[in-house]
Amino acid sequence: MLKQRILTAIVALIALSVVLFVVPEPVARAVIAALLLSGAWEWGGLIGDGGTATRVGFAAVVAASMVAIFMFLSNPQVLDVVLQTALIWWLAALLWMFFFPTPIPVPLVWICGLLVLVPAWAALDYLYRLDAQLLLFSLLIVWVADIGAYFVGKGFGRVKLAPKISPGKSWEGVLGGLTAVLLLAAVGNHFLGSEISVLVPLCLAVSMLSIVGDLTVSMFKRNAGVKDSGSLFPGHGGVLDRIDSVSAAAPLFALALGWLGMP
Repeated sequence: MLKQRILTAIVALIALSVVLFVVPEPVARAVIAALLLSGAWEWGGLIGDGGTATRVGFAAVVAASMVAIFMFLSNPQVLDVVLQTALIWWLAALLWMFFFPTPIPVPLVWICGLLVLVPAWAALDYLYRLDAQLLLFSLLIVWVADIGAYFVGKGFGRVKLAPKISPGKSWEGVLGGLTAVLLLAAVGNHFLGSEISVLVPLCLAVSMLSIVGDLTVSMFKRNAGVKDSGSLFPGHGGVLDRIDSVSAAAPLFALALGWLGMP
């Protein structure tokens, strides 16, 4: 399983590098949008009976929301509102975790799906247009935190982080992920040319919110009675399984760039 996960990750990283640094900008932006719409298709499987009609309907609503925002992306205030709404949602989701398991009505699954996916697309699209390297760095924060948490949790995990949501995660894993992110911040400081006193808190905050994204999507999967949202990535699950952490991290990273005057 570990070999399969590593192989899949390598292939995905190569494909991502081509999208970010090789293909023309319109194509790259279209791929980012398509990726989020694939996540929308999978989220539709968490709604009600998860049938084809529900999946198509939810993906259509997400697509319409993306088009509506796309028409006004040239206005920075619109993007700020979208990203700030996302941040409020993720903080609310953090509080929600303390009360889970709770029944999640179907209309709420629709609304939360929009809050997970649409701002994530807006943030990723914005970061790509700003600087593809910044987008890649934001993804590296999430991936490094995930890798650090996985190996430390596997080797030393004892105290469960959220046993009712994701029994495999531990506080030791969280600390391992944050430690790995600290090392990334040190390296990133060299390449981005930013102050280490600014970059470290930013990276830690983004990585911690990425955990919230992971656990939040896990709540909805558990509510729907499924382990993975799909099977597109062998050993990793579906698109939604791969972007759950990113969906929370990217909006915060994009907002923080403005707050901190970066880049």
